[in-house]
Amino acid sequence: MIPDSLAFPSPPPASLTADQLRARVLHRDEQCFVIDKPAGLAVHKAGRITDHLELYLPHLAEPDGEPPKLAHRLDRDTAGCLILGRMPWALKRLGQMFAAGHVEKTYWAVADGIPAAEAGVIDLPLLKKIEAGAARSSWTILPDPAGQPAVTEYRVLGTGNGRSWLELRPRTGRTHQIRVHCAALGCPLTGEPFYGPERRPPGNLHLLARSVAFRMAFEYEPVSAIAPAPEHMRDALSACGWRGE
Repeated sequence: MIPDSLAFPSPPPASLTADQLRARVLHRDEQCFVIDKPAGLAVHKAGRITDHLELYLPHLAEPDGEPPKLAHRLDRDTAGCLILGRMPWALKRLGQMFAAGHVEKTYWAVADGIPAAEAGVIDLPLLKKIEAGAARSSWTILPDPAGQPAVTEYRVLGTGNGRSWLELRPRTGRTHQIRVHCAALGCPLTGEPFYGPERRPPGNLHLLARSVAFRMAFEYEPVSAIAPAPEHMRDALSACGWRGE
């Protein structure tokens, strides 16, 4: 079970200075930002998490302007592309696009194990199970026919040392979808604290929101952004054939 996002103590705060956050901007226009969220930093306050990205978004505001707001979420331990809306219309439009599947999202992961097939589709409904009567809010995500539809496309990009470098394209956006789907495939993500064969402290999850692509409206240029591989994933990626591009 995952109690209130804190099955283990929080890792040291991943605080960002203004310059550090601005250096992580991958795309900027009048409607939105795309930033490279660091692994280990939650996007908003939850439970006992007090250090989170929303505290630092004022660093991206224009003088006397409003800070951008989250258009979607990434898990605390997931790195990579995160979209921020700069105005109410943009946030509403992005919400509609995410709901309709009009934001193309690609993830990279390193998994412990190698899928039997080099590419495929994981179609496995997911259910959020809440533990009744717990001292704190406890929940986990389980494969269950009664759950919400959840579909992930995957492709093996390389292998090495019993691990696989995966490209993943979620067709739906369920909580922990990629993590649970990969575990169900027999290939839990490297550093997985909850859905692998053993419980581990969080903070080393090998999951990257590699790219996003979308178009706000026909009168606007298409937006695309690619996040670099984070430092903690590079050795494992290299062992699977990644050459640093």
